[in-house]
Amino acid sequence: MFLEQFPVDGRTNGWIEVICGSMFSGKTEELIRRIRRAEFANQALILFKPMLDNRYSEKHVVSHKGTSFEAVIVNESKEILSNWTNQKVVAIDEAQFFDPGIISVCNELANKGVRVIVAGLDMDYQGVAFGPMPQLMAISEYVTKVHAICVSCGNLAHYSQRTVQQTEQVLVGAVEKYRPLCRTCYQQK
Repeated sequence: MFLEQFPVDGRTNGWIEVICGSMFSGKTEELIRRIRRAEFANQALILFKPMLDNRYSEKHVVSHKGTSFEAVIVNESKEILSNWTNQKVVAIDEAQFFDPGIISVCNELANKGVRVIVAGLDMDYQGVAFGPMPQLMAISEYVTKVHAICVSCGNLAHYSQRTVQQTEQVLVGAVEKYRPLCRTCYQQK
């Protein structure tokens, strides 16, 4: 009777981990590192990415360094639950692009004993909190903020300066549209 109260793998609680930072800070690289460790430990896992992010691959999450991992592509956060088949690790890249429902999706998964790993930009190109990221950080058990290196002065960077004239909040791109800057260099732009 006592042993029936616990899952076979010994885990009774899920949790949410958030990896955040600017463009080129290594968020996706860190996400892939964590899921590769789970894969090595034979933990069932699934990785999701929004359809909007098709920079490097249609079917994989790919870091700027070229590291990749196969992903399930979804349009809306609710599709994560419909594609989840009891994996113990659920990873989500580019969370800032998801609708506000991503918050309840992550909570529901964690409440079911799942380790949820979320990566995303914490600020947009104007230095404003981006999408659901502030709420995800608030409900998570673990937050890791990673930093890029300022391309102007070499200090730690946590701003993503847009280098093109487009002003919409969501503009998918990489080095052709963004560069990482520290606070001082970002203020001087």
